[in-house]
Amino acid sequence: QVQLLESGGGSVQAGGSLRLSCAASGYTSSMYCMDWFRQVPEKEREGVASIAGDGTTTYADSVKGRFTISRDTAKNTLYLQMNSLKPEDTAMYYCAARPGWGSSCVPKPRYWGQGTQVTVSS
Repeated sequence: QVQLLESGGGSVQAGGSLRLSCAASGYTSSMYCMDWFRQVPEKEREGVASIAGDGTTTYADSVKGRFTISRDTAKNTLYLQMNSLKPEDTAMYYCAARPGWGSSCVPKPRYWGQGTQVTVSS
């Protein structure tokens, strides 16, 4: 069992920055893929960014060039650095983990955090 706890959300003006953190506890593995998702009420959940066990990263087109996903394996912590924030980035952001091997990940996350709210005002 892996437990995930997000932090770092808040309210920021457009153009500003936030860094989200996701602390993992329980049985963790460096081979896990880690992900950030976001969801707006009454809209579909959107994958934001992913990092595989070998460090390979992927991003949604909407955040490419503005967001950076990273992980500190020694601290069992995942990060999402969000720069040049836009009002459309407003959402509940969720951390997730799924099994993986090297650059590959299974398609469905196995563990989820509780979410942290990000609000970007214009």
